[in-house]
Amino acid sequence: MKRSTLILIAVVAILVLLVSGAISQYNKLVRLDEDVNSQWANVENQYQRRSDLIPNLVATVKGYASHEQETLEGVVSARARATQMTIDPENMTPEKLQEFQAAQGELSSALGRLLMITENYPDLKANQNFRDLQVQLEGTENRIANERTQFNEMAKSFNATIRQFPATILAGMFGFDKKVYFEAEEGSNKAPEVQF
Repeated sequence: MKRSTLILIAVVAILVLLVSGAISQYNKLVRLDEDVNSQWANVENQYQRRSDLIPNLVATVKGYASHEQETLEGVVSARARATQMTIDPENMTPEKLQEFQAAQGELSSALGRLLMITENYPDLKANQNFRDLQVQLEGTENRIANERTQFNEMAKSFNATIRQFPATILAGMFGFDKKVYFEAEEGSNKAPEVQF
């Protein structure tokens, strides 16, 4: 074989390897991006589960604490604001995530006030429906925390991958941007004061 033919074969082989590696890396970025988006859907699903439970909790409490109208209306109002706030995982920014967390935090606070009503209504605490709803809400809050943690782990994996060579070249070429993380709300590092 001629030397020029061998060089041509070597160049073609190198190009095939490079293209093959680039395709593999691109497919990995797509898979990781979809994993992050899917996990965000799981986070939203758990928030929706909580939102769906709230009308049952409010209805149960209303029967016992009809004059606690302000607290009940606060929960319903916070739920409405929290369910109206959505984020597209493809366009998630720290500001949008902070707004989302604020709406969810407001709902958590309203639920806390609602659950405090039980101190004034011992019969309510003994009600099986109320106890079941409390257990459901506690489980939901745990699920939300778990899904947010998993979301952060997937975002971390994605972010680390798009910063590594050669993926960083492809990420820049094809518009794969860094994903934002859930962060603790301001002041959540201090234990809340509980007063009876």
